[in-house]
Order: sequence, then structure tokens, then C-alpha cells
Amino acid sequence: MPSDPPPRMRDVARALGVSQATVSNAFNRPDQLSRELRDRILTAARDLGYPGPDPIANTFRRGRTGAIGLIIHEPLQYLFEDPAARLTMAGVARVCGEHGSSLVLVPRAEPGLPDVVPTALVDGFVAFCDPLEPERRELLRARRLPVVGLDAPVTPGEPYVGIDDRAAARAAAAHLVALGHRRIGVISFALARDSETTVVPAGLDAPTGYVANRARLDGYRDALGPALDDGGGRIVVVAARGVEEADGAAAAVPLLDHAEPPTAILAMSDRLALGVIAEATRRGIDVPGDLSVVGFDDVPAASAADPALTTVRQPHARKGAEAVRMLLRPAPTRQALILPTEVVVRASTAPPRT
Repeated sequence: MPSDPPPRMRDVARALGVSQATVSNAFNRPDQLSRELRDRILTAARDLGYPGPDPIANTFRRGRTGAIGLIIHEPLQYLFEDPAARLTMAGVARVCGEHGSSLVLVPRAEPGLPDVVPTALVDGFVAFCDPLEPERRELLRARRLPVVGLDAPVTPGEPYVGIDDRAAARAAAAHLVALGHRRIGVISFALARDSETTVVPAGLDAPTGYVANRARLDGYRDALGPALDDGGGRIVVVAARGVEEADGAAAAVPLLDHAEPPTAILAMSDRLALGVIAEATRRGIDVPGDLSVVGFDDVPAASAADPALTTVRQPHARKGAEAVRMLLRPAPTRQALILPTEVVVRASTAPPRT
């Protein structure tokens, strides 16, 4: 036997003797009704089994979804496992909440599976990607929705929220130079997705697709190059396989095994730097007595480490918040926003032993 058709808004309106617009307001614009009337409508809807207006129909009718998409180029769990990403996402979520917007997470497209970008029901995207893949740029162009870059512009010249990675890295390297270090190792992000740990003995000319990686290498060169011109200095870059502490420890191995190991290591994230400290400790190398270590991010674990980590502080939560605010502003008012950074000197750096 066929089942009865599901109840509709008009059934609730008829049962209470009110208009369908009044019933719609009870679900979509509660500020338009008295609390007593809204409670009566919601009770009647519950008794009749009416779940509320169809969200997809509402989207087409209003021309907007009330949701913002957050695009990332990592697996979805990265947003919850990586401390810097968590702080950034908290800033995104806070401003979404202030504006009554939902947040849709759009992870990278896995092999053999469709990309979520073409079908995500959102009013615009914040692209937390460095860089955004060319295929996704084309998909976004086809959607014709507003997009704001977070950490890097989606395409050159477009508005984004980020930091001056080159200047921040320059300041971190200058701190080591001022302490007297001349044999320095650099642990960069992976040169390609899922790549193996790679040693680049040529110095700071490692090829990489990451915008931040390139900018930070340039910043290290700005500070270290002149200091090494006198001779006797050496720089080796190791590209880590991933972003976790274990990847930092693995990347430290070829540096610490070198015939003339570095007296200091610059890591492009705190997690990589904490891995370096763990590997040095395992070998009985004193930090900072035998090896100074500098990170990048200033996540909570940096100050809690033993020794506390010298690092570059960047405003993760504010970056996420400002990206959403930019997206919600009219297009003509969107301009690139570069937020400040600072070197936070803690116990993991000291002058090299003579």
C-alpha cells in the first residue's frame, strides 16, 4: 500500500489558521514572530511530522545558502590534527558564527573520487591552500563565486590574507647569524606531495611548488648569504617528507650525520623543529649548547617544549578571521592584507660553542 504523502508547510498553516509565510518565518526568521506564536507553530509542525522547509528549495528561492566553503589541499583530518591549522580554522569558524554562516569543509580531491568544489552549496570560498591546484582554480572560475586566498592568493594579484613569509624567515635567520652561527641546516616542507626526504646540498635553491616554502627560503638567503660570504660557512637544505614531528626528526638525520654537522637548524614549522629537538636529544646532542633550533608558527607546544622553542610567531586565528571578513565584504573593497609576525626568542637558541 502506498504511504501517505509527507506533510507540507500548507498543512501546518491550515491546522493553525495562519499563512504559509508565517510558518516559514517560524523556521527562517524567528525574530518576525512573537515567542508564543513561534512555539505554537513549531509544536504543530512536530505533531504533524513536518520537518521544516526544504533547505535546497530555500537555497534556490533566496539565491544564497548562508554557508562558506573552506578549501584545503590536505586530507580533512589535517584541520583537526595540525595545531596551526586548528588555530586558523578557529578564526574562520568564529567569524562565520558572528555572521550566522555555516562552514563547509572542502578537502583535497583524492584519486578516483570527484572534487567537492563544483557541488558544494556555499556562497563563496576561503582557499586555505598553498598553492591552489590549477584544476581547482578552473572549477572555482566556473562556479563564479567569490574566493579569498588564505596564506596565498588564488591567482596572482587577487586579494588574500597572509603574512610576509620572506621577511619573517629573514628575521629568524638573522637571529642565528647574530648569535654567531655559520654552519646552518634548513628543513623545508616537502618538494612535492608524498615525496621522500630529500637533501639539497646546493643550498637555498631547492625547487618547490609551495609559495611559503619559496618565500621562506628566499628570506633565509637574504640573511644568511651575506654572513657566509667571508668563507667558512655552509648551508644544507633538507626537504621533509611531511609536516609531523616524525618528519622533522627524519629530516634532521642527514644533517646531524654530516661530517661537519650544523650548529643551528632552521625549520619551516614548529612541528618539524620539535622533531629536530627530539632527534638531537635521542643522540645526546644538547640543545642549545651543541645545536640551536628555530621553528616557525608559535603553536602552543612551542612554549611548552623542553627547551622552549625559539620561533616565528604568526597570528593564525586572526588570519582565518580576516579571510572570512574579506570574503563577506563587497568585491571592490577587498585588498590584500599582510599581518605582522615576530621572532620569539626562547631557550632553544644560543651562541655556538667555540
